[in-house]
Amino acid sequence: QVQLVESGGGLVQAGGSLRLSCAASGIIVSRKAMGWYRQAPGKQRELVAAMTSGGTTNYADSVKGRFTISRDNAKNTIYLQMNNLKPEDTAVYYCNAFDYYSDFGSAIKGRSWGQGTQVTVSS
Repeated sequence: QVQLVESGGGLVQAGGSLRLSCAASGIIVSRKAMGWYRQAPGKQRELVAAMTSGGTTNYADSVKGRFTISRDNAKNTIYLQMNNLKPEDTAVYYCNAFDYYSDFGSAIKGRSWGQGTQVTVSS
């Protein structure tokens, strides 16, 4: 059974930084393509960053150059480093282990979701 536990969110001023963590159990993150999604109030959940099992990363245009996805194989955890945060980054952030991934357009989300972590960026 896959379990994903996100943490690290909070309230930050525009221009600030946060690092989100996603601790996984039931899977080995180094053998899975993993991603970070976010969902703002009234909006659909969107994929913002992904990493293949081989370590290739992809980002949504809205976060490119500001967000970095990484993983720690020893801790079976993935991270999302978010720099130069903007008010439009405000959302609940979730991690996911893809059932299939080759690029953003082909991603098939896994069934398991954590509780998410709230990121709020004030202007």
